[in-house]
Order: sequence, then structure tokens, then C-alpha cells
Amino acid sequence: MPVTLTIQDFVATVTLDRPEAMNALDPESVQQLRDAWAEISRNDDVRAAVLTAAGDRAFCTGADLKKTMPPKESFAQLHYGSAGAESFASVLSKLHTDKPVIAAVNGYALGGGLELALLCDVRIASSKAIFSLPEVCIGSIPGAGGTQRLIRAVGRSDAMMMLLTGERIDAAEALRIGLVSRVVEPEALQDAARALALKIAGNAPLAVAAVKRLARIGVELPLAAGLELEQQAFGVLRDSEDRIEGRMAFAEKRKPVFRGR
Repeated sequence: MPVTLTIQDFVATVTLDRPEAMNALDPESVQQLRDAWAEISRNDDVRAAVLTAAGDRAFCTGADLKKTMPPKESFAQLHYGSAGAESFASVLSKLHTDKPVIAAVNGYALGGGLELALLCDVRIASSKAIFSLPEVCIGSIPGAGGTQRLIRAVGRSDAMMMLLTGERIDAAEALRIGLVSRVVEPEALQDAARALALKIAGNAPLAVAAVKRLARIGVELPLAAGLELEQQAFGVLRDSEDRIEGRMAFAEKRKPVFRGR
């Protein structure tokens, strides 16, 4: 299988497993990614996820051009109609879950591969990781959210530098501009990502989901509207079992046992 999903200790690990193809995404990979995201969303045994890739050369180099020929349907049919098929870019751009996802980037993250990492909430990189959105160099543009998510992740100037030149940046530069949160040595990457996921999974799952949703929606809102939304979410969670358990555990000096309710 080009994508594998394992679940242990409330952490799902999604692995792109085509190292012979630099973990490029073919149609089967894209479908399995969609299935993995759906499983993460609906499975109560998952509270956080790690997205990573097999091998040490590449995280993902985008679409597998040998296996992603143009669809027979027109763009209008795919975008507005009910043709049933969806493009590679369309599927990637719609992947979503309220549960936190950590990208462990272990090599080249190019084109759609970087866009896939940008879908994640936190990005940790190997010191050997390389990032690029090179589409303008071949007469195209990022089509799976790259022009929108990159500028939100790193700010206008650094994003425009990458988008307009298509140049590659290394892990140190990615850390400097805020594209990744942490850089570790290659052999430490998987452990670092899993440790972070386990830490998140140990928190109250409803509160974690609410924080992610508030952050995702609120960044598009005026501050006053975002603050109002935050207050509503606070009220919704105020009497939850997990919130009461958290306070009881603190008073009793023990680790809380959260149940997601």
C-alpha cells in the first residue's frame, strides 16, 4: 500500500510509502490519504496524528507525473459539476480534521509535498529537509493551497520569495521564516514527532479540537468576532466531564484521565 495508517496510544501515524518514487503521490496514494484523514476524524481512539514518509530522501515530491495524466472531464465539470472525479490538487486541498496533525518532514518536500505539509498544524523537519514550490518554473502554479497557506504560515515577503522564484530552501531557512517549528537530526525525527503527538494526545480531546477549530476559523475573522467565537466555545466546554476531571486531578495532584466528553 502506498499509504499506511497505524494507531497506537491515541496517536495515528500516516506514512507515505513509495520511497522508490520519492514518495510522489499517484491516484491510489491520494485516495488512501483521503481515507486516512477520514479515519482519523471519526475514530475516537485517535487524538493526534503524525504524517511522515518512508526512507530518508524525500517526504513527498508532489504528484507522480507518470501516473497523473490530465482527466477526461473539463475543469468546469470537475469544479462545478457532478462528474464524480476530483483532481489531485482538489483532494489535497480539502483534507481536514479537527484533530492535530504533525508533519515529520524527512527530506524533499516539493510542490504538492510541501502543500501536504502545509495542511498539517505543526511541522518538524530533519536537518536534511528541503522545501520548495517550484511550479512557476514549469509554467504552472501551486494548486493544492500553496499560494494561500504558505503566506499564512510564514508571512508575505518570505512566501512571495518562494512562490515567485520557485527556489529551494533548507531546514535552517525554513526554521528562520517559521515554516517549521523545530529542526532535529534525521535519526531523531520520528521520535520527536511522536513525542509531540503523545503530549497533545494526553490533553483533553474536546478542548484540543476546539482550540484547533478556533485558530483555523479565527485567523480569517476580525478580532472582535474571533473573541466572541472563543467565548462561545469556552461556554460549550465549561461543564464538560473532561474540564471537571482536569480540575479534580489538579486538586488531587494526579494525572487526569480524559474521555472526550
